[in-house]
This record gives sequence, structure tokens and C-alpha cells, in this order.
Amino acid sequence: MIRTRFAPSPTGYLHLGGARTALFSWAYARRHGGRFLLRIEDTDTERSTAASTQAILDAMTWLGLDYDEGPFFQMQRLDRYRAVVEQLLASGHAYPCYASKEELDSLREQQRARGEKPRYDGRWRPENAKGKVPPPGVKPVIRFRNPDDGVVEWDDLVKGPIRFANAELDDLVILRADGVPTYNLGVVVDDWDMDCNHVLRGDDHVNNTPRQINIFRALGAELPRFGHIPMILGADGERLSKRHGAVSVMQYPEDGYLPEALNNYLARLGWSHGDAEIFSLAQLRDWFDLAHVNRSPAQFDPVKLLWLNAHWLKQASDDRLAQLVAPRLAAVGFDTARGPALDTVVALYKERSETVVHLTEAVGIFYHRPPVPQALRDAQYSRESTVPLNALASRLQSVAWTAADIGATIKAVAAEHGVKMPKVAMPLRAMLTGQAQSPAIDAICALLGRDETLARIDAERPHWPQ
Repeated sequence: MIRTRFAPSPTGYLHLGGARTALFSWAYARRHGGRFLLRIEDTDTERSTAASTQAILDAMTWLGLDYDEGPFFQMQRLDRYRAVVEQLLASGHAYPCYASKEELDSLREQQRARGEKPRYDGRWRPENAKGKVPPPGVKPVIRFRNPDDGVVEWDDLVKGPIRFANAELDDLVILRADGVPTYNLGVVVDDWDMDCNHVLRGDDHVNNTPRQINIFRALGAELPRFGHIPMILGADGERLSKRHGAVSVMQYPEDGYLPEALNNYLARLGWSHGDAEIFSLAQLRDWFDLAHVNRSPAQFDPVKLLWLNAHWLKQASDDRLAQLVAPRLAAVGFDTARGPALDTVVALYKERSETVVHLTEAVGIFYHRPPVPQALRDAQYSRESTVPLNALASRLQSVAWTAADIGATIKAVAAEHGVKMPKVAMPLRAMLTGQAQSPAIDAICALLGRDETLARIDAERPHWPQ
């Protein structure tokens, strides 16, 4: 059975690259009837926070990426890592190193001065440490003894064959002096213990993979299949960062995006299924394969993401959107109980909105009386409109209150006074909505109700030219 995992570090927010890795790992497991695990790699004790952990869990829930096992936390497995280190020490695949930070910094400086690649020189390998007395009071780190020769190679599920010479790899630290494992040890032990046989991750981990393969082999463990997904770049070709608009995944719901849109966008960002541009999470689950993951980096396009969000907003039910909009209106003091049913208002505006934020701003006019900007009054109120507007206000007091009857009344009043329809409808729109554009004005009136419509008209009468 295929078993994949998503294993973020809670040292900051979950960003788009991490979310896409989670999405691909989830989809690959689901496509093949496998299992998807969530693991929190929290061994960076200085930078890991509970808030970041919660943000990861919240993002997974919001995106709909359900996991079958976990979340597992590495800091709850320290005894297991230390036992594996003891195994590696006993087999000669690891050794204690007493080199101080100052020693190692000096070593790197000397290597750079000689034009060499900075790397650990093996000074505490057993054969090099004969006769050396460990400095008193110093707790050593434990280093993995990397093979001196040969190559490490694997057939990457995304990139194809990859090959490293062992001579290019030094002896990495696998256990810190405080007994906490480093990333490369923890991930190997976890993937081994949890039987994660397909590891999909960002291609910034390619250089870690040969080291991990050597640790797997030293433990006599079966290797997983590796697939490294190219990174996401900004429009300028640089690595995606905050200056490109890259934010926490949980900023997207705050900004009014739907999970369907972000999942759709991230899936299409570096993967394709024919010409399909718009598809659901269920369709991705049924279609996803690794053969169509691009080998080159993808570029983030916020305009396309916004376009997709507008599409998925239109597909969302009115009731669901009303539930998303209601707390936003309440936060600015608008009482949706004193106005038309929110789902009916949402239905009128969702075709014109790109985000839940835009939708909230648009429907707010039904729950508070918006001011009419003077520039809008100057543009829409005219002497030619005053008489028909007075006549319309009088007629609206008794007309049947349906959009169809209101619309017919507006047309009739304009015709009776010899003016074009916009001469009545446009100033009416301004006084009811405070805007120059809106959905059909008869629909606006119908939802506002007779009393509120007439009250807004009366409030603007003093501003009409005589």
C-alpha cells in the first residue's frame, strides 16, 4: 500500500509551497487507495511554536486535506531517535564529535580561503581521534559516518535519475549535544517507522536525500521512493517570498478566498491534466499522477488565483456564502437581522464578486444606509430627473412590491415624463446604494423593502436640483 506523508516544521506559517506539497502527497495517496500521514517536525526547539503548529493544523482542515494517521510530533519520540543513534554508534556508522563551534568556524574560513568547499574534515572520526582526549565538560554531538567513496543514486519520481558522489558529502551531525536529533536523522527514523514508502517534498531537499539514503542503508532499512517537486517562483523568477504576496495559507480565508480555489490553483501550479483549468478536489484525487508534475519551477500568478476564486464563489451555495459573510458584517456593526435574508442578498451579488471580502462590502448596503458621495450626486442628480423622481416616489407607495412591478413602474414613469430610463434609474441607484453601479435597481428595491427604499429617497430629496 502506498503511504505518503506531509511533514512540515512549525517554525513559521504554512506557505503556498508547503500547501502544494501536502496537496500532492494527499492526492497521490488518495488516487492509489493508500494512506496519508501528518507529521510535525518540531525538533528545532528554538524556532518551533505552538501557534505555528496550530496554523498548520488549521490550514490542513481548511484545505480539506484529511489525514489517516497523526499528527505525530517528533519531540514525543526522542527516546526512539536516541536508540537508533546507539545502534549506529554500535555498528560504527556514527561517532561522537567534540569540535567546538569556534573550531568549526575557523575550519570553514580556512577552507574558503583556499577556495575549497566548506565541510567537516572528520577530525573526530575514530581513526583520526586516536590519542585525543575529549575536552572536559563538553557534551559531544553525534555525527553519521558517511561512506568515503562510491555514489548515491535514485530514480526520482519527478526529476528522473539523480546521482551524488559520496566524496561530496561530509559527516553530518545526527544528534545534537542536548540529545535532540537533527532533521536528517529524525526524518529517516520517522519514515522508516511509519512505513512512508513514497516521500514527496520540495526540491530544496534534493541535497538532503543522498545523506538520508546513506542513513537508511546503514540501518538496513528499506528505501522509500523519493519525488522532489520544483519550487514556486514569483513573477520576477525569484523564489516566492513575502514581497511577492506570499503569505500564510490561513491568510487566504481571511482575505476572502475559498479552499476550492486555492486547491485548484495550487494543483494546476506545476501539474496538469490535459487542458483542464478548473477542477474540484475530488477530480484531482481521481486524476493525480506524478508523470505530469513539471520538472521546472512554477510561477505564482495572483491574478489567476483571483479569477479562480471568482469562479468558485459563483458555484458556492447562497447559504454557505451567507455564513461566511455574516460574521464579517457583524464585525463592523451591521445587524443582518434588521434587513432582508442574507442568503437572498448574497445571491444577488455573488456573480459580481471575486472574494468573500468583496461580497461582504457589496451586501453591506442592505444593513446600513450608505452615504451618497457628493461627486456621485453631482454626476447623477439633474433638474431633468427631479420631476420624474418625485413622481416615482409617489407611485412606489402603492405598487405591488415585486422586482417585476417595480421595474415596470420605473419604465412607465420615465416614459410618461419623456426621459430615458437611465435618467430615473441612475439617480435612484445612487440614492439607494451610494454607488454608480449595482445589480438591477428593481431587484435592489425589492430586497430593501418599500419602507427603506422610500426612506432613502426622502433622505436625498434635499440634494435634488430644482
